[in-house]
Amino acid sequence: MPIYEYECLGCRGQFQILVMNGNEENSVRCPHCNGSNLKRLISRVVYHVSEQARLEDFDPNAPKSDSFYRDTRNIGLTAKKRARQMGVELGSDFENKLERLRTDPGSVIKDSE
Repeated sequence: MPIYEYECLGCRGQFQILVMNGNEENSVRCPHCNGSNLKRLISRVVYHVSEQARLEDFDPNAPKSDSFYRDTRNIGLTAKKRARQMGVELGSDFENKLERLRTDPGSVIKDSE
């Protein structure tokens, strides 16, 4: 059951739709203008990279884009990379705090006050 992305050539609106079977694709209409002159778009692909692989590929000295700093998975990546390079095990307390920082940064700040 793929989710297809379309652009309406009438109103230039873009939308996504879940197609349950091939016959449904012929009856897709634009939700903005109800037009049927549609072009299917090539959607972005998302894939999962394990933290282990991210850590191996991570270069702490490389320039970072704004999206790097907005991605909470990157919190603590530099510390983990440096610790691994030095052969230091940061322990479960570090991992637990890191997970809390990634999921709910405000809770860690409240605990330190």
